[in-house]
Amino acid sequence: MQLAMSHRSWCAERHDSPSNERLELLGDAVLGHCVTAHLYRIHPEWSEGELAQARSAVVNSSSLARVAEKYDIGSALLLGVGEERSGGRGKASLLCDAFEALLGAIYLDAGLETVERFILEALRLRIEEVAIDPGVDDAKTRLQELVVRVHGDSPTYVLTDSGPDHDKCFSAEVWFAGSIQGKGEGTSKKQAEQAAASQAWQAIGAIDEPDRPTTQGRSEHARTP
Repeated sequence: MQLAMSHRSWCAERHDSPSNERLELLGDAVLGHCVTAHLYRIHPEWSEGELAQARSAVVNSSSLARVAEKYDIGSALLLGVGEERSGGRGKASLLCDAFEALLGAIYLDAGLETVERFILEALRLRIEEVAIDPGVDDAKTRLQELVVRVHGDSPTYVLTDSGPDHDKCFSAEVWFAGSIQGKGEGTSKKQAEQAAASQAWQAIGAIDEPDRPTTQGRSEHARTP
């Protein structure tokens, strides 16, 4: 468990200590397999494209970060001094990575069946939300359609990055109607833009589409990643 929570910044201060990056890679693969296999089984009517969209909506960084917050993973993270001071325990990208590393650790310790049960329970509500419309969570596309329809122009994204080349953090602002309408961050430009679009969509999308169906118990943060 300690290895799963060991961020590279903490390990850099302890030169012989491995980080959770290998477990994160493994957990990401296990997560994708379990979610895809589950969606394939329960939705035989979905096309390949719908399956791919649904999987992306379930396992995106924002979705995983919310689950990590639910399990209070932030409090268990082992962070370096600088990352701690910069609020690393609340960063979506770090929470997402640690959650995937945790899945990798569970897989190694307990096997595929056990980690699959954990994943499907942890993401159950998210999977139910996505089942309504497997394409709902391409936030940029949905925001683009809405903004063009309402304002007659496309949203624009302003990107900035920080950190060393091997550990970039990207921030995005989405502009339309003359002002910033959403902000987001991620470990890639795409993640940051999707997060910004999602924030803007949460603010205006539900108002614009009052008749869109929702699931019982849908999270107030559902979007979306």
